[in-house]
Amino acid sequence: MFSRFKRSARRLRLFPGRSRVSAEGPVKELQCFDRVQSSEQAFESVNRGLATVPLERIVGTVGRYQDFDRKFRPKRTEQNERLENILQAMAAGKAMPPVSLYQIKDDYFILDGHHRVTAARRLGRVDIEACILELLPGAESFENQLYLEKISFRDQAGLTETIDLTEPDQFVRLEAQIKAHGSFLNRQTGQQLDYKQAAADWYRSIYKPLATMIDNSRLVESFPGRSVDDLYLYISVHQWSSGKERNYGIGIDGLIPRDMEAFRTKMAEYTVAEYPEMKREVTFFMLLNVEGRYENQIMDRLMELAEVDEVHSVHGSIDLIVKATLMRDLLTSDAELISQFTYTWVRNLKGVKSSQTLIPGISRSKERGGV
Repeated sequence: MFSRFKRSARRLRLFPGRSRVSAEGPVKELQCFDRVQSSEQAFESVNRGLATVPLERIVGTVGRYQDFDRKFRPKRTEQNERLENILQAMAAGKAMPPVSLYQIKDDYFILDGHHRVTAARRLGRVDIEACILELLPGAESFENQLYLEKISFRDQAGLTETIDLTEPDQFVRLEAQIKAHGSFLNRQTGQQLDYKQAAADWYRSIYKPLATMIDNSRLVESFPGRSVDDLYLYISVHQWSSGKERNYGIGIDGLIPRDMEAFRTKMAEYTVAEYPEMKREVTFFMLLNVEGRYENQIMDRLMELAEVDEVHSVHGSIDLIVKATLMRDLLTSDAELISQFTYTWVRNLKGVKSSQTLIPGISRSKERGGV
């Protein structure tokens, strides 16, 4: 997992139309469905039925891409009676039939319902009901391989949401989790649940809690190009499947038990708002040797750092003792975090000659009353 293969753009934008200039500035043309379909070799179809589609993901049209601009505003400026009637009806809350769309990967193209899309946009709506026929991409590419793996896993598991892994050949690991969870449920309930039933419970009680915790922690910001689901896979496999020794610090066992079903039981005690944070405090001490003439200046600079709690000037082989507290995620080692902080904010201070860091093992403290 997490190879050096560079991830391609998440959404492929094929054949961007030439821009025209209007009173509102350059406006991109709609995409031509025929050209995108040909380029993607998207001819095998799957009926996706009725769904709500974000209007921003409707990027083109079948046969009428020259009649509307990129925001589905008619290029002709004369009064359009049909459009005005639809606008009035939608504004009054009248139910309208769903539009018909072709889907190619993450993009949608209007087959029927251009004026309904135009009216919905003009009314400030963000989505629209649509009947969808998806055309699966057949062109060989990394992006297409990954996309087909995503929707194959989603459809076989009967899920409504797509899990966003960024490397191919990894969904088998999630399938293994679902099968193991299904076996557990069968033993626990005495019933024979099928794969989709096991997947629904896995998604609700195992995947969603851990993915939510990862998302809330903003851990993904430390892994450019990766997704929350990538980190879910990494953590869950190393915690529940591989049995490998970890090198990313202590604390994760208290938050995420080594057993997947134990994690499920633990998360059942929380509401979504109560899920624990995937962070912990790291308190450490730095022993610094500094040039005497810079000692006061260094102390002042250190006290300006939010992470530094105390600075003490002492006599002996050490000049300064610094107490600091850092917050780290559960995948970062203490040593890595402390080293980064020390070399970024301390060792670069003018007058610092050397440093040594100490991480407490067992700590005890007591509060002292003040007057």
